Amino acid sequence: MRRLLLILPLAACSDLAEVGRPPAFSPLDPQLEHHALYNVPLPEVTERARAVDTASLWTASQRSLFGDRRASQPGDILTVVIEINDSAQISNSSQRGRSGSQSMGVPQFLGIPQAIDAQLPTGASMANAVSVDSATNFQGQGSVSRNEQLTLRVATTIIERLPNGVLRIEGSQEVRVNNELRELIVTGYIRPEDISRRNEIAYDRIAGARISYGGRGQISQMQQPAYGQQIADIILPF
Repeated sequence: MRRLLLILPLAACSDLAEVGRPPAFSPLDPQLEHHALYNVPLPEVTERARAVDTASLWTASQRSLFGDRRASQPGDILTVVIEINDSAQISNSSQRGRSGSQSMGVPQFLGIPQAIDAQLPTGASMANAVSVDSATNFQGQGSVSRNEQLTLRVATTIIERLPNGVLRIEGSQEVRVNNELRELIVTGYIRPEDISRRNEIAYDRIAGARISYGGRGQISQMQQPAYGQQIADIILPF
């Protein structure tokens, strides 16, 4: 209980420090994107330079006039196109019922029931010893209706090239409007073959995709219950 009382003031102080200030941007330095951009990867194959390489227009270099400019190495940047337009409707209905009746009596058995009846209170008899009736009924209904639509474009950075050639990407975007900060985070694994000539890739081509679109600020805070109510919902059993 003491720990809970100590946590509540600390959580309140963190929000009080932001009063009158817009939400701050996340720093770029500790992110994997920053590390991939500032660390040049070593070439997998070392080729001997030729004197004609710098004079020809037909070199295979990525920066040449006719070179392939699609992202392929750690530190390269490509665009992820997010166009989500999903809708789903699920409806379930179930019903179950059961009834049963059981009775047991011993009117005659070598005179033993009569001897027991003599010892029982008035009105009690072994002729109808046990009688049980039971009935259960269950009925349930459930439905889910969902409609999601999201259209976004975000630049991501290749942060790792796996031994099988698959690329690991990560990207983030923050836009601050007045006192509300919108955050978009995209991570996952892609194949170089799925990158288009425009150096773009669709979100449904990303394996293990993690797409987060949210925000920080006054509007986001008002859409959440207060800290005390959240703690009460967790602790109270009823």
